[in-house]
Order: sequence, then C-alpha cells, then structure tokens
Amino acid sequence: MANFPDTLRIISLTLWVGGLWIVGALVAPLLFHSLPHDRVLAGALAGRIFIGMAWVGLLAGFYLLLYALISDGFGAFKQTGFWIVLLMLLLTAVNHFAIHPWITELKSKAGNVATGAFGGGFATAHTISSIIYLGECLLGLALITRGNK
Repeated sequence: MANFPDTLRIISLTLWVGGLWIVGALVAPLLFHSLPHDRVLAGALAGRIFIGMAWVGLLAGFYLLLYALISDGFGAFKQTGFWIVLLMLLLTAVNHFAIHPWITELKSKAGNVATGAFGGGFATAHTISSIIYLGECLLGLALITRGNK
C-alpha cells in the first residue's frame, strides 16, 4: 500500500492530466454545442472552467515538483518526468496569468471581436491559448505513459 504523499502524487497527476483532457475535449465543446445561440455565455462558462482547471494544474504541479525534490533530492533534476511537470506548470502559468488576462482585456475592449488566427485580436489570443493548452495535454499524456515517475 502506498503512503499518503505517494497517494497524493497519484491523485494530483490524475486530476491534473485527466481534468485537462476532460475539460478541453469534452466540457468546452459540449458547452458550445449545447448553447449554439449564446456563444458569449458558452465562452464565459468555458472560461470559468478553464480558470478552475488552471488552479488545479498550479496546485498539482507544485505538489508534484515538491514530491520529486523531497523523494529524490537533486536526482529529481535527472528525471524526465520532473522536467515535463515543470514545463506543464510553466505553460499553465503563462496561460493563466498572461494569456487569459489578455483575452479578458480584448473582450472588454472589442466586444468579442475576432480577427484572423494570427492577425491580432481575440482570435489570435484564443489560438495562442489553445496551442498552449494542447501542449499541456500532450505533455500530460507523455507524463502518464512514461511510467511511475
């Protein structure tokens, strides 16, 4: 039987990576499908859910790094899993503390005006956020499929 810190590591990893995939691949698309005539409401709800997921990621990521450092000491820096978690944590922080505030500002100034994918405006910010989120999801899959640590 695993000890409490190891159990919490497994729970943290499961909530973070599982949550990323469930929210990105299921919840957000279902919101837009269920509210086709109110995309603003669907976007607002999805945004709140992504904010909640970012906090799950920040807490889980910090715990996973702390766990690795306590259990493996400086040896943690030699583990691929440590660097994957660190990269996921950095991507989560950039998305939550830089990109999402940018999106919020663009929405308030432009009233959800979208411009081409990399032509500025909401669509550009959303595209960047989506790419970062996809990166987190794929790194999470790599972390889970690579084994125990």
